[in-house]
Amino acid sequence: MSAKTTSIGLFSALIILLVTSLSAYPQAKTDKLLYGVAYYDEYMPYDRLEKDVKMMKAAGINVVRIAESTWSTVEPQEGVYDFHHIDRVLDAMHKAGIHVIIGTPTYAVPTWLVRKYPDVLAITPHGQNQYGARQNMDITNEHFRIYAERVIRKMLEHIKDHPAIIGYQVDNETKAYGTSGPNVQRLFVDYMKEKFKSLDTVNKAFGLDYWSNRINNWDDFPSVNGSINASLTSEFYKFQRKLVTDYLAWQAGIVREYKHPDQFITQNFDFDWHGYSYGIQPEVDHFAASKALDIAGVDIYHPSQDHLTGMEISFGGDLGRSMKGGQNYLVMETEAQGFAQWVPYPGQLYLQAFSHLASGANMVEYWHWHSIHNSAETYWKGLLSHDFEPNPTYEEAKTIGADFNRLSSHLINLKKKNDVAILFSNEALTGFNAFSFGWGARESYNDILRSLYDALYKINVGVDFVDPSSNTLENYKLIIVPALYAAPDSLLIRLNNFVKNGGHILCTFKSGFSDQNVKVRTSVQPGIISEACGITYSQFTTPEHVGLKDDPFHAGKDNTVNTFMELITPKTAKVLAYYDHPVWGKYAAITQNSYGKGMATYIGCITSEAITEKVVENVIKSAGLWGANQELKFPLVVKSGINQYGKAIHYYFNYSASPAVFTYSYKSGKDLLSGAEISTKNKMEIGAWGVKIMEEK
Repeated sequence: MSAKTTSIGLFSALIILLVTSLSAYPQAKTDKLLYGVAYYDEYMPYDRLEKDVKMMKAAGINVVRIAESTWSTVEPQEGVYDFHHIDRVLDAMHKAGIHVIIGTPTYAVPTWLVRKYPDVLAITPHGQNQYGARQNMDITNEHFRIYAERVIRKMLEHIKDHPAIIGYQVDNETKAYGTSGPNVQRLFVDYMKEKFKSLDTVNKAFGLDYWSNRINNWDDFPSVNGSINASLTSEFYKFQRKLVTDYLAWQAGIVREYKHPDQFITQNFDFDWHGYSYGIQPEVDHFAASKALDIAGVDIYHPSQDHLTGMEISFGGDLGRSMKGGQNYLVMETEAQGFAQWVPYPGQLYLQAFSHLASGANMVEYWHWHSIHNSAETYWKGLLSHDFEPNPTYEEAKTIGADFNRLSSHLINLKKKNDVAILFSNEALTGFNAFSFGWGARESYNDILRSLYDALYKINVGVDFVDPSSNTLENYKLIIVPALYAAPDSLLIRLNNFVKNGGHILCTFKSGFSDQNVKVRTSVQPGIISEACGITYSQFTTPEHVGLKDDPFHAGKDNTVNTFMELITPKTAKVLAYYDHPVWGKYAAITQNSYGKGMATYIGCITSEAITEKVVENVIKSAGLWGANQELKFPLVVKSGINQYGKAIHYYFNYSASPAVFTYSYKSGKDLLSGAEISTKNKMEIGAWGVKIMEEK
C-alpha cells in the first residue's frame, strides 16, 4: 500500500477492505503463560547481555519485548541500517529459550528525518511540536509514512525468519497526538464530504447557524482548531480516532506480509491517565483499532503500597479482554518498581501478577527490565534498579516466574462469562467532557464510569465492556450505562427494548441528552430512554448542602449529593430517593421503573461513593445476580473462569495488609498453589496481600 495519504476517501476504502479481511483472523494461541520484560540493549551503559539473560532465566522470564523505540539506532542516517543491537538480543534470547516480541520502531522519529522534513512534526492547536519527545509526529504525513514504511520493511526483511520471534507489536501507545495542521484539516473536509454529502446536512445536524458558524462552501470550511461548536469538534475528535485506527491497520498490513502463520500481531494500548491507568482512552477507539490485530495488548499502571486495590488491574483487563469479544489478551507493560511511590510491599508483586491472569491475561510483562540512567524516564524504575543487582522486587519475581511455569497449563486461556456489561462510548465521553462546565460538574466521563465500575468490583461482580458497535448487548442480564450523553436514537431504542424484553439497566444522569452529533434533543429528557426509565425532567442544577431524604441507603455522613442534580418527576417509576432540600425536596433523585419484563434504575445526580455502592448493590439484587461472591466484599476479591481443561478456576485475592478468613463456596477441588484438597464450605485463611487459586474437580 502506498504511504501517501492524499485522498481520505480512497485511503479509507482501502483500510475498510483491509480491516474487514484482517478481522477474520483467528485468535492468536499460546501454549504457555508468558512472563516477561521490556529490554533495551541499546540503552545499556555497558555490555551485560549475557548476565541479563542469566538473571532473566533465574527469574522465570520467558519473553522480552524489544525495538519499539529504536528508529534512530537501527537507521542512524537515511538509508543506513544497523540491526546489530536487535540481532545480538535475538540470538542471545533464542539460545536461552526466551521468546521475543518485536516492536515496529516508529513511535519516536530520528533527527535526520526531522531535519530533512520538518513537516513530520505534528501541528497541533498549540503550534508545531518540537523535536525531543516521543510521539510528536503527524501520523498522516506522507514523508513520515514513506520513511516509517521503509524502516519497518527493512527491519522485517532482516529479522523475519529468526526463530526467537513469536509476535510483533505495531507502534506503541499510538494516538493522533493532536495533529490538526492544514493537511489534516483537508483530510477532515474530505471525511465530512464522504460522511455527510452536503453542507446543508452538516449545518443542520451541527447547528452551525449559531454565531455565524454556518459553512456555505466546502472551500470555506475553516480549521476546527478554533471552533466553539461541540458537535463539530466532537466529530473532529472522532475523525482523529479514525486516523489511529487506519494507521494501525496500515502498519499491521505491512507486518502481515512478513510474519509467519504462528506469529501474532498486537499493539500496546494505554488508557486515560490520572497519574496511573484510569479510564476509557479518549484518543483511541480501542474496539475499532483492535480489529486489525490478532490479539489485544494493554499497559496497566496503578497505585501501590497502601493504595493498592487491584481496581486498575481489573478495569484494564476487562477492557482488554472485551476489545476482541472476550479473547485473552497480553499485558504488554505493567510496573515492577515504577515511580518511587509504587515500589511494592512484599507480596504485592505476586498478588498483582495473578490478578492480571484472573481477568484473562495470557502474558504479564514489566516495563522494564533495567532502570535507565538518564533522560525522561530515569526514575521510572524497572525490575532491576540502577545498579542492576538483585533486589527484593526481583527476588519476588522469581517466585512468580516459577509458579507461572508450574501452573501454566491450568491458568492459561482462561475463559470468562459475565452477566453484567458496562456500555461505554467514545462519542459520549467527548460530548460529556466538552460541556461539563455548562452544568457545573467537576467530574469527567471517566469519573462517572469508574465510580460504577469500582462499585461492581468491590462486590465481586464480573464485568465486560460493550460499545455502541457491539452486537452482544442482548446477551447480558444487566447493562450499566454511565453518562451516555451522545447517542443515536437507534441505540436508545435498543436499550428500551432490552429492558422491555426482560433486561435490567442502571442508567445515570445526562444519558440520552443529545443525539449522535452532540446536538441536544428537543424531546422530553432523558431523551427516548425516558420510556424505559418512567421519568422526565426539564431542569438541573448544582447542589449546595443537599442529601437524600431520610438517608434511604444508610450512608450516614456520606449521605450527600455532589456537584450536579437533575430535578426528576416520576411518571411510572418508583422513587428510591428524594432530595433532602427545602426547595428541591419534591423532586426525585434516584428511581426504579418496571418496564415490560425488565427494570430500569436511574441515578439523576452525582452521589457520594457510599451511595453509589448501595445503589449498585440494590440493582444487582433486583437483577437476581446476588450470590455467595457478593457476600465477600472488598478487600477480598474473587474472580472466576473456565480453564482449557474445562474446569472452573476461582482466584481469591486479599487486597489488604491484614489476614482474612472466608468460606469457600464452590465445588470441592484443589488449591493450586499449595496442592491442598479443598471441600465446599471450608473456612480458609488468606494472608496479607495474599492469593489463593482453586481448581474445581
